[in-house]
Order: sequence, then structure tokens, then C-alpha cells
Amino acid sequence: MPLSSYRQFDAALTFAAESVERTMDRLLPLDQSGGGNSGEARVVEAMRYSSLGGGKRLRAFFVLASATLFKVGKLPALRTASAIEFVHAYSLIHDDLPAMDDDDLRRGKPSCHKQFDEATAILAGDALQALAFEVLAHEDTHGDPAVRVALVGELARASGAHGMVGGQMLDLLAEQRARDGGEPLAIGAITRLQRLKTGALISFSCTAGAILGKASDHLRAALAAYAHDLGLAFQMIDDLLDVEGSAAELGKTPGKDAAAGKATFVSILGVERARAQAGLLARQAAAHLEPFGSAADLLKQAANFVVARRT
Repeated sequence: MPLSSYRQFDAALTFAAESVERTMDRLLPLDQSGGGNSGEARVVEAMRYSSLGGGKRLRAFFVLASATLFKVGKLPALRTASAIEFVHAYSLIHDDLPAMDDDDLRRGKPSCHKQFDEATAILAGDALQALAFEVLAHEDTHGDPAVRVALVGELARASGAHGMVGGQMLDLLAEQRARDGGEPLAIGAITRLQRLKTGALISFSCTAGAILGKASDHLRAALAAYAHDLGLAFQMIDDLLDVEGSAAELGKTPGKDAAAGKATFVSILGVERARAQAGLLARQAAAHLEPFGSAADLLKQAANFVVARRT
């Protein structure tokens, strides 16, 4: 049953998560390590520990849902969705390291560096990032080499210094600034930080289907606009959950932003204004999908999910 046959978001998200999980499992098999206690076996174990068996797979859902808009085949969509999840898993491993956010809990279980050790966690993250690009570059992802090059280029930009990594650097500098007693970031600086740190990968996920389907610039721009507003709404809710959520709900340690003195959407706007702004952004995101009509209903429902979620 294809994703397009689902009408309700919850069922579609579950289907997408299960489908991508199976694909990721095949792309990262235990037996590729050579077995035994080799270094390859240990790093593959850490890669599987951190990438399989958890998470909402929301980014993967965006890939699959956008792919259905352009009648993209099942295998290319699933491989691209798996690649973004491998990059996301790598980012979480590194984000949890003592040199970064120093978190012992991720997805309700010990972070990779706690389950293994810091060096293994760093290498597992590095290997997951490399695997993502290996997957995208393979001919099974698309028969047209130009499409594969476009996917690799877009994901590289979304992941690197002008995307997720750049946003993480800005976040670390903002935290250091707070520790040094400097002025907290203004709303514009926070918006840019989160657009890079969180929004860039969401944007790739939402537009990947258009790349796979060789869509027109107009339709790809509509998905990019959807992703822009959705990514900001997503981060606003993340900031709210950091204030209001529990470790049991979130699967990670709450309250860390406030403890570090970091400026967030909530610290600047307040709880109620941040929640209202997130709702407005979600509605704006859904409005960008009008060119697709009812075919984009699942993506519209995803915007509602982003602002209603508790994890």
C-alpha cells in the first residue's frame, strides 16, 4: 500500500516510519562489519544503535510525502528518506557529546557516547554521514546521474557550514556568550540560527521529492516555502517542549536551554506568544501547498501535527 493511499496523518506517519526503518536496516546490515570484535563491527553496532529503533521519522515522512506528489518510485523515495535519517542520526550523536550539548539521554535510552564511548560515538556519527551520501550516489536511488548529483549537492549544503553545522556553531557561540554575561540573541539572530540548525534539513526533506521527480522550479519553490515556515514552527514547539515537557515524554533531558541561559523563541516571546506564532506559521506553511490541491493533504496535516506534538 503506497503512502498516497493513506488519508489520516497518524497512520501515514507510522507507515512511513516502518517502511524507512526496514530500508535503513537493509542499508546498514550487521554482517557488513566482518563479525567478531573488529573495529568495523563496533562502529556498525554504534551506528545501528543510534539510527534504528526510535524517532518519529518525520524528515523521512516529508521525503516520502513530497515524492508522492510527483509519482516518484518507491525505492528512490525510501533510499532518499533513509539518507536524511542517517544524517539526522549522525547530528544527534554529535549534538549529545560533552563538547556540544552534553546530554546523556536520547530517544529514551543512553546517548551513543554513554552506551559506547566518546571516540566511538564520533566515529559512528562520521560513518553515518558518509553512508548517507553513499546511498544517494548509488544508481538504485535514481537512474539519472544528474538527479543523484543534485541530491548529494543539496544534502551537502543543508548539512554543512551554511546549514546544520553552521547553525550548531552559532548555537554554541550563543551559549558561550550567555555564560560570559553578554546580551542574549535577538529574535532575528535566533531565527537565522534555527533556520540553519533545524530548518535546512527539513527543507531538504520537503524538496527531495521534487528533485527526484524533476519538478518545475515553481513547484519546488512552493515546497521550499512550506518547509521554511514549518521548520520555524517546529523549533518554536521544541523550545516550548524544553520548558513544559518531561524526560519521559521527550526521551531527552528537558530544561537545558534555560539552565544554560540560552535565548530561545520562548525566552523572547513568552510561552503564549511562541505557541500562537507557531500556529500561525503552520497555517502559512499549509497555504503554500495550494498548487498541489488535495494531493498535499498529508503534508497539510503534518503542519498541524508539528504544532500539536508533545515529543
